[in-house]
Amino acid sequence: MRRLSGTALSAFVLLATGCLAPRPVYRAGPSVTRLLGGFEQRGVASFYGTGFQGRLTASGEVFDMNDMTCAHRTLPFGTILRVENLGNGREATVRVNDRGPFVGGRIIDLSRGAAERLGMLESGTAEVLLRVVGVEDDS
Repeated sequence: MRRLSGTALSAFVLLATGCLAPRPVYRAGPSVTRLLGGFEQRGVASFYGTGFQGRLTASGEVFDMNDMTCAHRTLPFGTILRVENLGNGREATVRVNDRGPFVGGRIIDLSRGAAERLGMLESGTAEVLLRVVGVEDDS
């Protein structure tokens, strides 16, 4: 069996660990509000809670089902959304900190806390209107 030299082994380790490096996290900044100002999206919302409690979100923070957060497929992490339940007129303000939903026909997955505020716990889904209202303050 052939052994790797110290230099070859070092190069292998560097290459291997480089492949395992975490993907960059894209966060919203002030320019996002300018770019997405007026952004609206209408569709079906769902929510997630107990099964994901304490797990890491795509943004790297720990999921708390009682927080006012959400998962969106494309909006940058830290984007602040006003979500209106079109069935009952209730509204909630949430922050994007995760990716999803991964069920066809849905545009947003809300935390249980946000779903409760919107009055959709019983139904599980609701027709909603999303509006970008700002970005998370990183200061």
